[in-house]
Amino acid sequence: MRLIEEYSLWIGNRGDLRDMRRIRLAGIGAIIDLAVNEEPFSIARETALCRFPLVDGPGNASWLLRSAAMTVAELLRGRVPTLVMCGAGMSRAPSIAAAAIALRTGRDPQQCLIEVTRDAPADVSPSLWNDVVGAIQTAG
Repeated sequence: MRLIEEYSLWIGNRGDLRDMRRIRLAGIGAIIDLAVNEEPFSIARETALCRFPLVDGPGNASWLLRSAAMTVAELLRGRVPTLVMCGAGMSRAPSIAAAAIALRTGRDPQQCLIEVTRDAPADVSPSLWNDVVGAIQTAG
């Protein structure tokens, strides 16, 4: 898990769920699961869980991409410490996190993606990113 401190936003992968103690100690109140290729999981009762099953590439419904980004943006607005995760934490999670920051701040999505991926390995699918940007441009 890596923290984007300004937003109390963590980006992670499926393996991070093996250490729920670390998640609790970080004060994470919501987990956003984006991995369509993984089985749903159980978490502590006091943690909110939202699942948006996204594929890492083209073919996601715009409403699903927009809903994921808007949900994270609303959690950011409410200052809820949030973990956004997918299978490896390198494409879907940073894409939705960046889109949420763009929605929340009104900044350019591409600049937000650069910020989110600056200090960590990333392999964002160009087709997924294009679809995410298109989906949030219709949000309003």
